[in-house]
Amino acid sequence: MGRVTSMTNKTVEDLISRSNRLGADKRNTNFAGGNTSAKGTEKDPVTGEDVQLLWVKGSGGDLGTLKAENLAVLRLDRLNALKNVYPGVEREDEMVAAFDYCLHGKGGAAPSIDTAMHGLVDAAHVDHLHPDSGIAIATAVDGEALTTKIFGNKVLWVPWRRPGFQLGLDIATIKEANPQAIGTILGGHGITAWGATSEEAEQNSLWIIEQAEKYIKDNGKAEPFGSRLPGYAALPEAERRAKAAALAPVIRGLASTDKPQLGHFSDDAVVLDFLEAAEHPRLGALGTSCPDHFLRTKVKPLILDLPADASIEDSIARLHELHADYREDYQAYYDRHADAGSPALRGADPAIVLIPGVGMFSYGANKQTARVAGEFYINAINVMRGAEAISTYAPIEESEKFRIEYWALEEAKLARLPKPKSHATRIALVTGAASGIGKAIATRLAAEGACVVIADLNLENAEKVATELGGPDVAIGVQADVTDEAQVAAAIDTAVLAFGGVDLVVNNAGLSISKPLLETTEKDWDLQHNVMAKGSFLVAKAAAKVMIAQGLGGDIIYISSKNSVFAGPNNIAYSATKADQAHQVRLLAAELGEHGIRVNGINPDGVVRGSGIFAGGWGAKRAAVYGVDEEKLGEYYAQRTLLKREVLPEHVANAAAVLTSNELSHTTGLHIPVDAGVAAAFLR
Repeated sequence: MGRVTSMTNKTVEDLISRSNRLGADKRNTNFAGGNTSAKGTEKDPVTGEDVQLLWVKGSGGDLGTLKAENLAVLRLDRLNALKNVYPGVEREDEMVAAFDYCLHGKGGAAPSIDTAMHGLVDAAHVDHLHPDSGIAIATAVDGEALTTKIFGNKVLWVPWRRPGFQLGLDIATIKEANPQAIGTILGGHGITAWGATSEEAEQNSLWIIEQAEKYIKDNGKAEPFGSRLPGYAALPEAERRAKAAALAPVIRGLASTDKPQLGHFSDDAVVLDFLEAAEHPRLGALGTSCPDHFLRTKVKPLILDLPADASIEDSIARLHELHADYREDYQAYYDRHADAGSPALRGADPAIVLIPGVGMFSYGANKQTARVAGEFYINAINVMRGAEAISTYAPIEESEKFRIEYWALEEAKLARLPKPKSHATRIALVTGAASGIGKAIATRLAAEGACVVIADLNLENAEKVATELGGPDVAIGVQADVTDEAQVAAAIDTAVLAFGGVDLVVNNAGLSISKPLLETTEKDWDLQHNVMAKGSFLVAKAAAKVMIAQGLGGDIIYISSKNSVFAGPNNIAYSATKADQAHQVRLLAAELGEHGIRVNGINPDGVVRGSGIFAGGWGAKRAAVYGVDEEKLGEYYAQRTLLKREVLPEHVANAAAVLTSNELSHTTGLHIPVDAGVAAAFLR
């Protein structure tokens, strides 16, 4: 009941508006970082009396997109009563479970670890944010003195403490003892601010951020990262993106040693500038500080220690060496701090890989996580720049980072994540995917968790489909004429830079011209063979190169046809090229098996509804051959099958999804008929 009525509560409306404004500006906080709260009154539906409540951003939400359902709703009297049973800092994690006994009604979203910071502070409205400028002060070696110098007694210093109940008590004590204060700098972490009204809290938050920015700008060194390293400047755009595309599959393979990862590439000027500066190796090794940062980026990145013009071959060789060192170093970090109660090591691969002159590769379990990890490392670079400009960057101790990274509460949060879908972490490129069978396959693969590249002659249609599937964290559209090797290579490079690599390719692009032998021209023959036989060859070749470089296996699917094994009338060019595609499946299955790449085919028939080929005139011609009305062609095809069922694009998509899932992990060189049963096309 409380959750329903809060939807129309003015306090909640103001909180949502403030949160969205603060979260929309990345200067204020990073994606999903920080939290906001408001205290107010509602009627208790049981007693009919007013009850004091706390609304606070729940676990996992994002301020920029926060909605009422993302708020945890707790009774203030019960939350404050927890102070009477608080067992001390050594057992403060128990308080998170206690929050469940403070919920109002169903309580909305799950309360986060920061709930105490909001509920225990005697202010109607509280903001906790992770602004780059604020964290720069928080991570400066003399951060406490700087806080006094910049803010006077309006903003107080709180020494580093892991988020939790005790931190909430600390901030509450500071506010009570300093009625003139509007907020705090949390050592190594971020800021808090408060106010009697939502507007006042927001203004105080922004004032702290702006004052920190102004102080750094007015007093900072011109080159906080040191002098420029010769040979480490950014490569020209085309050259650096070409190098990035060449390195990306190898790096993704390394980053996926423990478990498959999706990738994101950024050549943001912030990254390129950092990697050109002399101090980047020292600062990179110190690692990030704000918990939100290193939980996404790991404690430190892997940095290639070669100049921008290093060859691809030398870069790859050195990356392999550095990756082995990184894994050993991470294992040692774990061993230094783990005890009998620590969660198991989650993986020793880097989440951030930095290539001088080229940019940054970031990795995660899905595209959004990979992208956001990169955004967080850009935040970390900005923090280091600010701290080095006015002082010396001094992040929290390594032992404290471990306490958070391998926190039992963090482990429990990870355990609550939904089970990955069948194609999670897989990157698919589907040709001819803007319509018909290709679109159906792309849609199904995206629904199963894959990231999908919609490749089509028509870029506008490809981009439209990509948007329908969820936009750039799920799908992108690219223009590709599969008969042109350069366009195929460009499409593969786009896939690699967008998602990290390629795991799954569907050769679906095709067309058909239905003519008898004597009317089939050389142009007809060449067109169909160029698009389907040659096009499939070019796509498979380019994709296989990436798959081999990744070392993660892969799938290549050919949408051939019942006509690849069935001899029908007036169909010489189309059927011959489909037979070519069908045999490419066998040839490539035999050749690529040693790399763990499976190659299989699907033989559809009679896919009329939703088919781009049939809509383009093929349907009318086949209807004329069989002496039926074109609109009855699907029914005609169905009646000649054993199952008497019409075949739709979605049925072909089903086969593609199953063939590329782990359910058929030991199957290669297979052709699956999707034709509702055509005895003459049975495979022998």
